[in-house]
Amino acid sequence: MTSSRTTRVRWLLVFWLFVLSAVSYLDRVNISIAGGAIVDAYHLTDVQLGRVFSALVAGYALFQTIGGQLADRFGPRRVLTGGVIWWGVFTALTALVPANFAGALLAFMTVRFLLGAGEAVIYPAANQFVSRWIPVRERGVANGWIFAGVGAGAGLSPPLITYLMIHYGWRSSFWVCAVLGLVAGIVWFLLSRDTPTEHPRVSPSELATIEAGLTAPKVAEGAVARVPWKRVAASPSLWALTLSYFCYGYVAWIFFSWFYRYLAKVRGLDLNSSAFYSMLPFLAMLVCCLVGGAINDRLTKWRGPRVGRCLLAAAAMTIAGIFVALGARAEDVRVASVVLAGGAGALPGHLPRCRHFTAHRLPLAILRSRPGAGGPGPRLRTAGDAADVAHHL
Repeated sequence: MTSSRTTRVRWLLVFWLFVLSAVSYLDRVNISIAGGAIVDAYHLTDVQLGRVFSALVAGYALFQTIGGQLADRFGPRRVLTGGVIWWGVFTALTALVPANFAGALLAFMTVRFLLGAGEAVIYPAANQFVSRWIPVRERGVANGWIFAGVGAGAGLSPPLITYLMIHYGWRSSFWVCAVLGLVAGIVWFLLSRDTPTEHPRVSPSELATIEAGLTAPKVAEGAVARVPWKRVAASPSLWALTLSYFCYGYVAWIFFSWFYRYLAKVRGLDLNSSAFYSMLPFLAMLVCCLVGGAINDRLTKWRGPRVGRCLLAAAAMTIAGIFVALGARAEDVRVASVVLAGGAGALPGHLPRCRHFTAHRLPLAILRSRPGAGGPGPRLRTAGDAADVAHHL
């Protein structure tokens, strides 16, 4: 512990989660910028390139639950460090697929699938961190910063990857991304701890603030109760959350994977112009994540979670749909890019609701669930937790 001076270690770690989030999206989006060069080098079609893009998403989706279980068991410090090292390795392997290789498509798909599997740990582990470190009243801002990394990483990709491609070739962009990831992972391991009580730089006053604002009391490991998975799966709130996340993910992935190529091939922009205009949606995401997180917390404090978490999320998704529809119909490429950027910026507005539900309503039922000798099902620390979760489900 430190002296009587109040520290803000939790916000330093939130900022570094912002960095890791940015690195994860830099590693995802880089291939969409380099896609044209890869298509030319390996004589692929756009359909085949789409399969390479989708391979990452498949790995990411399939390993989400496993990523959450790893974060439960080993904590966000080690899991995120291992994850970032994994990303660095497979980002580098993307650049090692040899030219004139007959199995290039399969090699790219395999590498990107495994990259996606490793990246699946980032947000389950970040959610575990939030549930352990961040008081409920600060979680909108904290999640806003974490998800602002999505916009920062994706927004950095077009100019950085384009510059590297022009001056050093497309393979160099993957080497640089790999190194950035490895450095970020090492710094995270040195800075972070799994809980505030383990961190030597957390002051007693900061620790008291954190513990007073968390939703779950500390109780003995063996004091558990169970809510059946059937009850969890039958939750309308959980299914509504899943549907909203699917809608977000479908639209967002179009921006992450195809927007740069869309501007170049459909709208006719050159390489540098495509890099500039394809930044706009992600910069909008960056700004709206930060602003939206602050608004989310203020509305929740003023009007309660129904308005702050739910109504704001529904409004954000509606605005995103309107802007995307208008942008797709705009004739001028610059107008289209700005309007589409507005739609992309509104998309993350629903994310604080997702994180609030998982990190606040179900912090023990889902995020810290693990199979036990008593049979499958979410393990809750107390009978009171079980009753509270059952009420919200």
